[in-house]
Amino acid sequence: MQEIDSIYNYTFPSIDGGVIDFSQFKGKKILIVNTASECIYTIQFAQLQELHENFSDKLVIIGFPSNDFGEQEPGTNKEIINFCKYKYGVTFLLAAKSELIGKDANPVFKYLTSLDFKDETNKIITWNFQKFLLDEAGKLIAVFPPATEPINDEMMLCLNSAIEIKQ
Repeated sequence: MQEIDSIYNYTFPSIDGGVIDFSQFKGKKILIVNTASECIYTIQFAQLQELHENFSDKLVIIGFPSNDFGEQEPGTNKEIINFCKYKYGVTFLLAAKSELIGKDANPVFKYLTSLDFKDETNKIITWNFQKFLLDEAGKLIAVFPPATEPINDEMMLCLNSAIEIKQ
């Protein structure tokens, strides 16, 4: 029997070295955000950090830096992590800088954009700071456009509700 594709089958290189396995996040919601240090939406790092501090018991936030949109992430991994930590106090997970669109797209984003989703807002990454929220079982439950601040009514509703995990 072939295993059904799942976010838990993926790994990603951490910005500060090593590889992180999504399977360790089972039982928590996961918020995946494509980030850029020189974008008008870069201020969203502050709200992402606030979500991380207030909901880390039930939410994992992972930023995926990319230079794909407007070349707004020109820095190296070291420059990106220094910027995020010193400007916004970021302590949530950051992946190594990668491409998110095109033939060399990060496999995590290939997976996210391939999923069947109610309104197909996941099919195209429109700009920096598009947000993908997965539930405790790894199912995509919301996609937030770049301009939508991380702390919003729908996000709070999702974070304050829990689903039963069937094992």
